[in-house]
Amino acid sequence: MSRGAHGRNRRRWAGGRPRPLRGENPLWGTRLGTVGLVVARISPPIGFAHRGARAHAPENTLDAFRLAVRLGATGIESDVWLTADGEPVLDHDGIVKTAFRKRPIAEVRRAALPSHIPALADLYEICGPDVPLSLDVKDPSAYDATVSIARAVGGNAPANLWLCDPRWERLAAQRSTFTDVKLIDSTRLKRLTDGAERHASRLYEAGIDGINMHHTDWTLGLTTLFHRFSLVTFGWDAQHERILLGLQSMEIDALYCDDVELMMATIGRVDDAPIIDA
Repeated sequence: MSRGAHGRNRRRWAGGRPRPLRGENPLWGTRLGTVGLVVARISPPIGFAHRGARAHAPENTLDAFRLAVRLGATGIESDVWLTADGEPVLDHDGIVKTAFRKRPIAEVRRAALPSHIPALADLYEICGPDVPLSLDVKDPSAYDATVSIARAVGGNAPANLWLCDPRWERLAAQRSTFTDVKLIDSTRLKRLTDGAERHASRLYEAGIDGINMHHTDWTLGLTTLFHRFSLVTFGWDAQHERILLGLQSMEIDALYCDDVELMMATIGRVDDAPIIDA
């Protein structure tokens, strides 16, 4: 594909004012029509600060989240768990050290957690309702409380909440209950044993909003395929400039990176992106 042809495609896919994503929010730009068209473009892509600005601060801490916002991240990523007393908190592994042993967060009350583990409500105090949050739901029992917090924050908070789960069936079961938030299938290409097109159709029929895969799984052909089914496409572990630019050349809709400064410096630099054939 020539650079000129690629540029024309980008303008055609991102142009106009078509139907927005579920839970309309102008930040995400536009969507086009129905299945069969190239659709579901978020332009420019959301730049999710992976576990906050973890390249420069301890991950999943309030300091990392504050720094990510200060450096211009257009989204924040973390992992959500539910404490023994029902509080959604943010931590990667979900295991904490107590006086004598390690314990799952689900067995520990919020007040007994280490002070560096923030509650989801604490994160909202930093970023407010208008910054997209991508949360890996590590504890399935955390869905209700997580969405309740977003709804209590109000404004655009529910529409800006992207809940990611490695089991799309679990997402599908949540769809009718949580119509005001976004649901994202977190998977790998090798797990799509029935093929990408059938999986895209399955997600579309289940009302799931998009798919998140490792950057090495993506091609322009795959993003185009999922966009045809009105699904957004997210790419994680984009830690280098060439990867960040390459994903943008594939029309990816969101990026996850540890280094917020690097990520935000690349977003929108479409003229510098390598040309990726479909």
